Amino acid sequence: MQLWNTLSKEDLVAQLRQKGFSFVTISFYQYAKIPNPRLFRDHLFQMWSKLDVVGRTYVATEGINAQIAVPVNNLDQFREELYQIEFLNGIRLNYSVDDSEAEFPFLKLKIKVRDKILADGLNDQTFDVRNKGNHLTPQEFNELTDKSDTILIDFRNHYEWEVGHFKGAILPDVDTFRESLPFIEDKYLKGNEDKNIVMYCTGGIRCEKASAWFKHRGFKNVHQLEGGIIKYANEIRNQGLENKFIGKNFVFDERRGERITEDVISVCHQCGEPADVHTNCVNDACHLLFIQCDSCKAKMENCCSDECLHTIHLPEEEQKALRKGKEASNKIFKKGRSEKLKFKVQKEKPVSLVEIIKTKSK
Repeated sequence: MQLWNTLSKEDLVAQLRQKGFSFVTISFYQYAKIPNPRLFRDHLFQMWSKLDVVGRTYVATEGINAQIAVPVNNLDQFREELYQIEFLNGIRLNYSVDDSEAEFPFLKLKIKVRDKILADGLNDQTFDVRNKGNHLTPQEFNELTDKSDTILIDFRNHYEWEVGHFKGAILPDVDTFRESLPFIEDKYLKGNEDKNIVMYCTGGIRCEKASAWFKHRGFKNVHQLEGGIIKYANEIRNQGLENKFIGKNFVFDERRGERITEDVISVCHQCGEPADVHTNCVNDACHLLFIQCDSCKAKMENCCSDECLHTIHLPEEEQKALRKGKEASNKIFKKGRSEKLKFKVQKEKPVSLVEIIKTKSK
């Protein structure tokens, strides 16, 4: 059986449309010892391919981190087979809040073997990664974050919290999780060793490692939102609890976000109008991730700049020539930071709509 995809994006979309599946988006992670990640990867690929699972999964000797979409009709079989794997038996599955943002959350199945399932920059041999922070239910999270001696920190990157976050949270202006750990400790946690430190992220994996690290660093009262924003959003709806999250939850699939509330707390990076829809620049030599309103999307044809707009109208051979010799794609692609963007508010906290209106009226 072939263990990789060879189809183009257009062919993948056509294939999925023909099959007519309805998908449910699922994420899960587990830290565990996997002696042979490559063999485990091949096993997963064969098992999930038969169920028409699509998505992205990382496997390493330290465990697994998966963001996938499963056909609804195959969900029971998927769960049954997954739980037959000893270290994944009973694993918590985070189900998406809203699958309506994109036709297909993923187009193909990719399972990659990596050194780590999360790029954290830490040497796991220097501390006990099992000594994690206290897991909080949504109700416990709401109660603890109401207390004056609690510090609430968003452990996601700037382009994630820009479109949605918890009320009152510290929003570190960082590009990567690796960067966030020393930055947050130096800027926000030093001198607060005895306070309640509450952290959250998308699905919980970043907080699993961060909470253990900060306990190792001497912080005593470390807590994390169990299952992250995804589990929180589902449970507060089911239980009728107060929702302290505003805006959209950024997700790493074709949807790029799932709406939690109707609040639009960010702005278009090109014109400054209220907007919270992420897009990738359509120029294959750019693919910058940025926020774009419908008006700019139509005017700029899904491009981030006049330069890219000009480029996409060149003959394909000229476009390839311009790309030749450039850095590898994973190095040239950026997330929300570029001098090309005509309007980009770069502050530690997102600018509210009230502030934008006040600024424009002056």
